[in-house]
Amino acid sequence: MTENEDEPGVVTKLSARSAADTVARLKDLLAEKGLKLFAVIDQRAEARAVGLDLRDTVLVIFGSPAAGTPVMEAAPLSALDLPLKVLIWDDAGQTKVSYYAPAALAARHHLDADLAARLAGVDPVTDALIAR
Repeated sequence: MTENEDEPGVVTKLSARSAADTVARLKDLLAEKGLKLFAVIDQRAEARAVGLDLRDTVLVIFGSPAAGTPVMEAAPLSALDLPLKVLIWDDAGQTKVSYYAPAALAARHHLDADLAARLAGVDPVTDALIAR
C-alpha cells in the first residue's frame, strides 16, 4: 500500500489481476461482506461510446447505509464522498486500486473517532481484493 505523493490522502494498492478480474473480485467481496454495491462505472466504455480511448478505468461505488448514514447525519457534506469509491485502473499494464484514505475523509469532514471508524472498512476490503 502506498499513499500517493502527488495526491495526498489517496491510497493506491497494486493488484496482480487484470482490471476486469479485479473489478469482478471486488464485486464478489462486497457481496460476501454484505456491503451494498451502488454502481460500477466503466469509464473506458463510456469514453469509447463517444469515440475516445481511455485506459481501463472503472469506478466502483459501494458502502453500508447503516455505517454511512450517521456520518452524513453528523457531517452533511460527507455525502459528497459517500458512498465509498474505489477506482480500479490500468497504469501501463499494472492494475492499480485507488481510494481516498479513511483518515483523510475523516479529517476533511471533522469526524470524531466513532464516525471515522465507520469509513475504515475500505482498507480490509481492498487488502482482501489484492490478496493472491
